[in-house]
Amino acid sequence: MGPAGRHRNLTAAALCWTAALATVQLVTTVSGAHAQRITNNVAVFSALDKVTARISKLEIPINETVQFGSLKVTPRVCYSRPPEVRPKTTTFVEVDEVMLDGKEKRIFSGWMFAESPGLNAVEHPVFDVWLTRCGTPEVSAAAAAPAPAANQPKDEPPPRRRRRRVRR
Repeated sequence: MGPAGRHRNLTAAALCWTAALATVQLVTTVSGAHAQRITNNVAVFSALDKVTARISKLEIPINETVQFGSLKVTPRVCYSRPPEVRPKTTTFVEVDEVMLDGKEKRIFSGWMFAESPGLNAVEHPVFDVWLTRCGTPEVSAAAAAPAPAANQPKDEPPPRRRRRRVRR
């Protein structure tokens, strides 16, 4: 094959790669991969004590530390996304182990994904910790609640709606 034939093959290969990259970009754009993430102020973990075979639920506020056995778990951020977008829930967490002499040793520092708990779970000889969800968005309940109507007094409860009877 001469130089012209090789050049045509390289050009065709380059066009194929360009088309493939354009397709990937289109799919990620259409699937909503750039959807707005929701910042939460509580990370919820499940923790397994392998000795007693008990699973505990740990609800930990962001930047606070909770001790589970000899582990200290500190989430730094917890993000969730709308239900139609994947990955939905992620957190950056630091886990320290309290040694017998009282010193702490960092055994995990990284991202956890609730939809893939086995990907980055903390595996310890005695304890396992994994993310299950995020909770309580930072938007205050007062900001999210609808304002009372202008003509409705604040002390009175809202009027009751009449229930319709449905015949079967």
